[in-house]
Amino acid sequence: MNNHPLLSISNPVKFLKPPIPYDISLNTSAINSKQRRQSKTLVVKSNKRSTTTQSLTSSVSVVTRRNNNGGDETTPFRKVGRDDKGQAVLLCALGYWVQGSRCFPWLALNFHMAHCLNLKPSTIQLVQYTASLPMVAKPLYGVLSDVLYIGGARRVPYISIGVLLQGLAWGSLAIFPAAREVLPSLMAFVLLSNLGASITEVSKDALVAEYGLRYQMNGLQSYALMASAVGGILGNLLGGYCLLKTPPRILFLAFTALLSLQLIVSLSSKEESVNLPPIKEVTPEISSVLGIVKKQFLDLMVIVQADEISQPLTWIVASIAMVPLLSGSVFGYQTQVLNLDPSVIGMSKVIGQLMLLCLTVVYDRYWKTLPMRPLIHIVQLLYAFSLLFDYILVKQINLAFGISNTAFVLCCSSVAEILSQFKILPFSVLLANKCPGGCEGSITSFLASTLCLSSVVSAFAGVGMANMIGITSKNYTNLPAGILIQSLAALVPLWFIHYVPMSEPGFEKEGKRAMSKKSRRNRRVGRVIGQEVFAYRRERET
Repeated sequence: MNNHPLLSISNPVKFLKPPIPYDISLNTSAINSKQRRQSKTLVVKSNKRSTTTQSLTSSVSVVTRRNNNGGDETTPFRKVGRDDKGQAVLLCALGYWVQGSRCFPWLALNFHMAHCLNLKPSTIQLVQYTASLPMVAKPLYGVLSDVLYIGGARRVPYISIGVLLQGLAWGSLAIFPAAREVLPSLMAFVLLSNLGASITEVSKDALVAEYGLRYQMNGLQSYALMASAVGGILGNLLGGYCLLKTPPRILFLAFTALLSLQLIVSLSSKEESVNLPPIKEVTPEISSVLGIVKKQFLDLMVIVQADEISQPLTWIVASIAMVPLLSGSVFGYQTQVLNLDPSVIGMSKVIGQLMLLCLTVVYDRYWKTLPMRPLIHIVQLLYAFSLLFDYILVKQINLAFGISNTAFVLCCSSVAEILSQFKILPFSVLLANKCPGGCEGSITSFLASTLCLSSVVSAFAGVGMANMIGITSKNYTNLPAGILIQSLAALVPLWFIHYVPMSEPGFEKEGKRAMSKKSRRNRRVGRVIGQEVFAYRRERET
C-alpha cells in the first residue's frame, strides 16, 4: 500500500491555530538560514493575504446567478448597511402600502358611478375592467425599465413617473367637476391612473425581485403582499366610513395627497441605496434603443417558452380566465336590493384584507416549504366552494339560520376574492426565483400582464353571461344560476393541475447550503513549510 507523501515525513505534525506566527522556531537542522528567511517571508505574505481577505469578506460577498444566456455569472457586492436597508424598506413598503390603498378611491368611484351617474351594474363592471387595459401592456414597461436608464437608474425613476401620473389623474377627478360627471372624461382619467399604477407596480416588483436574487432572500413577495394588505385594510376601513359623511371627490383629494407623499419619498431615494448592480450611463441612438428593446423582447419570449415557466403560468392564467366574474351584479344586488350601507361594504373588504394578511404571514412562516401542487389544489377547491357564499346570500338561506344579511356580508362576501388573490403568491415567488439576471422587470411584468388580461377576459365573460341569462339592475332572478355556473367553472382548472410544479426551487437550495456549511465545520487545512506540516482547524465564521 502506497503512503501519501505528506504522511512519510519523519517530523511530527503540529496543530496550531491560524494565523501562523512568522517568528515560530522550527525544530530541524535541515533548514538553513536562507530557507528560514524564505519561510518567514512566505508566512508574512500569507498573514497579509488572510488579513486582507478577512477585511474584504467583512464587506464584500459573492453571488452566483444565471444570466440571459443561461450560464452562471459571479458578481461581488458589498453588504447592505442599516441606512441602505432603511431607505430600501421605506421605498418598497410605502409603495406597496399605497398600492393596496388604491381601494380607497376606487370604492368611492364605484359608489359615484352607481348613485351619481346611475350606471347599471354590468356597465360599472365594464368600466372597472376596461380601465385595466393599460396594465395589459406591463411587459413593455418592464422591458423599458430593464434596458432604458434615466439618470443612471432604471427602477426608482419609473416609480416616480408612475406616481406622478396617478396624482394627476385622481387630482383632476377631485378638482374638476366635468372630469367626474361625464363618463368619457372619467374613463380617460381612470385609464391614466391605471397607466401610472402599472408603471409603478412593474418597477417595484422588478426592484423586489432583483433585490431578492442579488442577496439570495427568497419569498420577499410575501412581505410585499403583507404591506399591500395593510394598505387595503386601512383604505377600505376609511373609505366605507368617509362615504357616509363626505362626497367621493374628498376621497379622491385625500388619495392625491397620499400620492404626493409617495412622490416625495421616491424622488428623494437613490437607486444606490438599494445597492443594486452599478449601472453605466449610456445615451444610445434611437435605432440602438429599438434594437435593445427588440432583443430584450426576444430574450423574454425564449425565457417564457421554457416548460418550467410556461406551464405554471398557463395554469394560473387559465384558472382566472375560465371563471366568469359577476362582481358587478353581486355589488348591485347588495346595494340596490339589500340596501347595505357603504360602511358595511367597506368593512367586509377590511375583513377580507385581514384574512389575506393572515394567510400571507402563515404562508411565509410555514407553507412556503410545503409542496406547491397540493397547496394550490386545496386553495382552488376552497375558492370554488367559497363562490357559493353569494348563492346563499341571494337565496337568503342565511336568514333561515338566524344570520342577518349584514353579518353574512361582513364575514363571507370577500372570501372568494381573497383566495383568488392569495393563490397568485406562490406563482409570483416561483417565477421570481427562476428569473435570470437582467430580466427581472420583464418577467414580473409579463406575469402581472397575463394575470390582468385573464381578469379582463373573466370580467367580459361575466358580463356576457349576465346578459345571456337576463341579469339586470331590476331583475336578479337568474343570479343564483349564474353563481352556480361560476362555481362549477372554478373546478375545471383542477383537471390539469399537473402543470403546477411540486415545489419551489429557492427553498430546497437553502437546506442544501445549510448542510454544506455543517459538513465544512470540521475541515482541516494543511500548510507545508520546509519539511514540516502545520495543520490547524478552521475557525468558525460568526
